[in-house]
Amino acid sequence: QVQLVESGGGLVQAGGSLRLSCAASGRTFSINRMGWFRQAPGKERVFVGSISWSGGSTYYADPVKGRFTISRANAKNTVYLQMSSLRPEDTAVYYCATASSSTYNYWGQGTQVTVSS
Repeated sequence: QVQLVESGGGLVQAGGSLRLSCAASGRTFSINRMGWFRQAPGKERVFVGSISWSGGSTYYADPVKGRFTISRANAKNTVYLQMSSLRPEDTAVYYCATASSSTYNYWGQGTQVTVSS
């Protein structure tokens, strides 16, 4: 199994920045990709972006392109989500998840991000 722990959420004003971290432990050798997702109140969980575990290639959902950046600290088995130019509509619980193939099968507990206007 893979264990994931997110941190770094909080309250920030619109236009501000925040960096989330996701630390992976356990069977990290099985990880192919790590993704970030978010779930706003009353809405479904949606994809934010992802990074390959080995090569560092990234993908982003359209709403966050140009504002969010995903990076990885290999030695720490940690992935970061740097969020800039935050908007109130970015308010959500943010989750990290890992995929060994095409399915995200391990999830963190989530961290709350609140952007005030």
